[in-house]
Amino acid sequence: MSTLPPRQEIAAAWNGRELSETPEVWMVTLTPSHLAELETAADINDSSFDLPTLGPVLADLQVELINGRGFVLIRGLEIEKYSEDEIATIFTGLGSHIGHARSQNGAGDLLGHVLDVGADANDTDVRIYQTSERQTFHTDSCDVVGLICLKKSKSGGASMLVSASSIYNALLERRPDLLELLFDPIATDRRGEIPNGMKPYFEIPVFTWHEGHLNIMYQRQYIDSAQRFSGVLRLTPNHIEALDLFDELANDPDLTLSMQLEPGDIQFVHNHSMLHDRMGFEDWPEPDRRRHLLRLWLSVPGDRPLPECFAERFGSTTIGDRGGIVVPA
Repeated sequence: MSTLPPRQEIAAAWNGRELSETPEVWMVTLTPSHLAELETAADINDSSFDLPTLGPVLADLQVELINGRGFVLIRGLEIEKYSEDEIATIFTGLGSHIGHARSQNGAGDLLGHVLDVGADANDTDVRIYQTSERQTFHTDSCDVVGLICLKKSKSGGASMLVSASSIYNALLERRPDLLELLFDPIATDRRGEIPNGMKPYFEIPVFTWHEGHLNIMYQRQYIDSAQRFSGVLRLTPNHIEALDLFDELANDPDLTLSMQLEPGDIQFVHNHSMLHDRMGFEDWPEPDRRRHLLRLWLSVPGDRPLPECFAERFGSTTIGDRGGIVVPA
């Protein structure tokens, strides 16, 4: 880019250390009325999933996700009261007030299971959420990702968030020459989930600037593993220096926010303005106690426009109908 976008002075350009001192501004606690509405809607289980008093709260949270802080934590669901099927119904119904569910893998799953299945994190056909290793800061292939914690690990596994705009501002101040390189197309590995007629990787810049919005697309492990393919855009030493500085800033304790998801906690994160991470963890030896989360990928009506290059990963840039893993299955 010949001219970099301006410094980002927006609600999504937050400081993690400061936010950690005021959890009340980013946490919503469900009331007894909210819980009763969720149970009633889950029992009826129709497509509207009507929530008379919680619905308007979720509508406000949707606006906060896409135009404000970029994330929210919802607490207060007494998860031990429900079966796993009931929890899945409550979570998907609640998520339907934020956006439309999208496929998360080549099997077409709309509700994903996040747990260690004993996969090898170094296997280039394995997605990192299937292991107990640290994920590193990344974005998912949807507008908003939602998680609900069913069981937490024996130790570790903290959820980490960082603002893409705050990283951008730090890069703009420290190394605008390297920042400019992050607007170049960069190859990212699809990890074996390849749409018909597409390459086994996609080429989208880390940062894009489109219609007044700064967008982020990032998964360093998959950027590195994409370099194994022939014909891929090669990372220059300067690109690698830029990516290394990006990672350094993403892990800056002043910028990052850490939270431990407790059973029943629900987290929603906007992928175009935030990066998220999960620290490595030690799990319980008993299978029925092991760390287990459910995940939603959502396409959100009213979200920002995206540049056309995102169609290579999202299948489309149509607002409210984009994102997910698009394969024949």
